[in-house]
Amino acid sequence: MAFLREPYGLAVGSDAFWHLIMLSFDAPAETILAVNNIEVVYDHVILVLKGVSLEVPRGGIVALLGANGAGKTTTLKAISNLLRAERGDVTKGSIEFAGERVDRLSPNELVRRGCIQVLEGRHCFGHLTIEENLLTGAFTRRDGNAAIRRDLERIYETFPRLRQRRSSMAGYTSGGEQQMCAIGRAMMSKPRMILLDEPSMGLAPQIVEEIFEILRDLNAREGVSFLLAEQNTHMALRYATYGYILETGRVVMDGPAASLRENEDVKEFYLGVSEASGKSFRNVKSYKRRKRWLA
Repeated sequence: MAFLREPYGLAVGSDAFWHLIMLSFDAPAETILAVNNIEVVYDHVILVLKGVSLEVPRGGIVALLGANGAGKTTTLKAISNLLRAERGDVTKGSIEFAGERVDRLSPNELVRRGCIQVLEGRHCFGHLTIEENLLTGAFTRRDGNAAIRRDLERIYETFPRLRQRRSSMAGYTSGGEQQMCAIGRAMMSKPRMILLDEPSMGLAPQIVEEIFEILRDLNAREGVSFLLAEQNTHMALRYATYGYILETGRVVMDGPAASLRENEDVKEFYLGVSEASGKSFRNVKSYKRRKRWLA
């Protein structure tokens, strides 16, 4: 095969050659995002995040799971430095993106470095067309109009619906089309990583599946890393490679997505799956005891 080029002078097919190949597969993935033991306080009083730590490997899809109010959105806003607009602040810990401390950068500086957030609720500019919305995503770029137009065409290839609606006011498009527009707008900034908050919220199941398939395609084709905050645990664990579960501002469980899908507590508390057909008083007591890991 063309890519087998005798690396480091080793003969193709030799024991040493295959040992080198296996080492390359076993090497740990490079981390693009590291959140280290952060605490977040609102209004100098309300402690919302209590020592959250997580990592996203370069080129990975990581799910941040939990019920409403668990701290998922606050975690994403802490990473993207949008907390100050809501009188929030990271009071402890650190956040590193691509090996650099970024917790004191402005949001636009972070976008220039390749990390961007798609907010919950999509937040398209309703009075602008779909194409105008997409072009706002390229605001921080300095590589010229030709490159921006090429990338716009790639967005239309990824989201054919947006090509059809390119001249429509975003406020008059469907929720699914607005979510696609928001993701496409983020892609126009040429990101290395996208923080995506509740991409399935308010959308029909078939649209949710279509969007998650597109995310997986963007991850594979463009190498973009994703951190997804999502209440739809079933869908998130289908597409993510790793997951973190938040409860009351703490990470209470993490692991490979396949492992979390098979965990009995995750099945019962987040996937709505229980082995028992009915619940006795003893079952309920056991449920409460096991749920202490969420405290």
